[in-house]
Amino acid sequence: MAARAGTIDQKLIPANAQHKYRVRRQDLPLSCPMPGMYLWNSHPKVYLPIEETGEAKCPYCGAQYHLTDADDE
Repeated sequence: MAARAGTIDQKLIPANAQHKYRVRRQDLPLSCPMPGMYLWNSHPKVYLPIEETGEAKCPYCGAQYHLTDADDE
C-alpha cells in the first residue's frame, strides 16, 4: 500500500515553520502550505499570486514568499 501524502512515513517539513521562503518558477503555482509540508497541523491551502510582483504573503500564517530565478538559492 502506498503512503498517503502528509503521513509520518514521509520525510516532509513542518508546515508554516519558517516565515520566509524562496520559491522558483518551477514551483509555481504557489500555495501555502507548499507541497512537501505536513498538512495535518496547518491552515487551509491557499494559492498565492506571486508572478507579477515576485513577492507574496500568506493571509493565514503571514509567511513571506520571494520568487527567484536561480535554481541553487
